[in-house]
Amino acid sequence: MSQTTALDRDAIAALDSTGQLGEVLELGTHLRDALWRVESSGAPQLACPEGLIVAGMGGSAVGGRLAVGALGDRLRRPLVVADRYALPGWAGAGTLVLCSSYSGSTEETLACYDDAASRGAPRLVATTGGPLAERARRDGVPVIPIPGGFQPRAAVGYSLVAALEAARLAGAAPSLADEIEAAAALADRLAAEWGPDAPEDSEAKALARRLHGTVPVVVGAELAAAVAYRWKCQFNENANLPSFWSVLPEADHNEVVGWAAAGDLGRFACVVLEDSHAHPRNRRRAELTAEVAQAGAEVVARVQARGETPLERVVSLVLLGDVVSLYTAVLRGVDPVEIEAIDTVKSALNGH
Repeated sequence: MSQTTALDRDAIAALDSTGQLGEVLELGTHLRDALWRVESSGAPQLACPEGLIVAGMGGSAVGGRLAVGALGDRLRRPLVVADRYALPGWAGAGTLVLCSSYSGSTEETLACYDDAASRGAPRLVATTGGPLAERARRDGVPVIPIPGGFQPRAAVGYSLVAALEAARLAGAAPSLADEIEAAAALADRLAAEWGPDAPEDSEAKALARRLHGTVPVVVGAELAAAVAYRWKCQFNENANLPSFWSVLPEADHNEVVGWAAAGDLGRFACVVLEDSHAHPRNRRRAELTAEVAQAGAEVVARVQARGETPLERVVSLVLLGDVVSLYTAVLRGVDPVEIEAIDTVKSALNGH
């Protein structure tokens, strides 16, 4: 398909075989439902002086990364993501471990669950079922029941709220229940503004057209850094594109040097995610980074977060990136459900 393709419901439905765009646009509903599901798990408040570890991979772990960004300096104890086969060496009885796996069969997360058990660490599980839910039921571990039928990456609202609420339960952060409700309302409004019924020059559709045919490099500082990682992953999985992310201010100490050569090597886009509440020096760095990238990037796009609270701003950027990645898939003629390379790796690991 070409860039002249209309990004309307018919064009999207012709490629989006599982209706993932509809799921993405329901982010507000997911955030509200997730709060209820955490309450229904019966998970108790715990004294966890060593903080919280979110054990998970891919879309199931991204909620932990986004929670770190949304909580910022309100974190009273560590919150880290374990995206491997074992927990950090310091994890123990004073650490709450949230094992997050949409399918319940992610091998790395199952290994972390067993590692947490061997260390005597309190556990909490967020899943739709599978072996992870079976182990939790066997061990009397509370389970946050995530609804099935989604692509795991489309359940970001559930993984985000699960991580935020786990941080509250561990005593690592205050309750953000009110902020979650406000962020859900904002997501509802933005879904209408950026969805398939919006004008063709809406922010999401226009940005997808600008990025079409490029390799997106997404940059952000503070809370926008966590979202930059999410954008990168969504371009990878939804649009089947190589995409990369980096963090400010670190990127200004190395990556910026490479932009001058980018035009000689390929068609690159620099997408700078910005937050008006970031540190003044990081706001200035975002502006300067965009200027430097113009030397070699085919497209330089600066994207502003919306909302009053940190969580609202995280949610606004997440939703925009998800929608843009799906529109990019449509422009490329790609069904966003296709993740053949991931399936190939898993099959090879299983000896098939």
